[in-house]
Amino acid sequence: MKRREFLISSVVGSAAAATTPLSGSERDGQPRPATATRKILIAGGGFGTAFIRYMATLTGKKRPRLCYLPTASADSPNGIISWFRACAELEVVAFAQESFIASTRQSQGWDEVMLSMDGIVASGGNTLNQQAIWKAQGIDVVLRQAWDRGIVLGGASAGSLCWFEEGTTDSRPKELTIVKCLGFLKGSHSPHYDREPGRRPLYQKLIGSGDMKPGYACDNDAGIYFEDNEVKRVVSTRADAKVYYVSVVGGKVVEKVLEPERIS
Repeated sequence: MKRREFLISSVVGSAAAATTPLSGSERDGQPRPATATRKILIAGGGFGTAFIRYMATLTGKKRPRLCYLPTASADSPNGIISWFRACAELEVVAFAQESFIASTRQSQGWDEVMLSMDGIVASGGNTLNQQAIWKAQGIDVVLRQAWDRGIVLGGASAGSLCWFEEGTTDSRPKELTIVKCLGFLKGSHSPHYDREPGRRPLYQKLIGSGDMKPGYACDNDAGIYFEDNEVKRVVSTRADAKVYYVSVVGGKVVEKVLEPERIS
């Protein structure tokens, strides 16, 4: 076995081996609140160490268990390695859960793994394929359970778009199109608002025509922390990165700038 293959199989295997199913109480013996606060932290692009650190604080745990879910990137080994590198300097226990698996090498179910975590980060990549695989595998149902239990969800790009009702995606050939997603967060979303030239005009056009619901656009390195569907904090890791709420006012498309706070 090659060294890189050994590294990936080792860290992914450790995730499955270390997790245990939940049965009405946390692994630390403390029960979940009857009405847990539902939390999602997104970024338009670039869910790096600063965003992971912030997610860790949102869990309320001293050394939270954070799981990377790289379905949208087809379980890219490079992405998984980058995830562990980004977590290395933080007080977290990092895991990765692949979606392209076989029962011969994973004995625990999606629920046993993911519901034992304190935070779950979805990777960037192909949102359309991600959604299809999650629904075929029942991962979408487990993620809803995780959200309802107060496990912090998040990610950037496909990992931010996936939590909304709909948004713009480059998942199909030729052009940006609409993709329907999980719908935990109401409305629409556009990631990469400042980095991909076609994103901004298309998003405004779709909202202006009524083909897409109003929603949130995030530049790379900027994001939003939601509790349920309420914006609790707007953050960034770059001075000129912005977040916008895009809607129709008086028959015209309006971008309302949501000024972020810097995190590091």
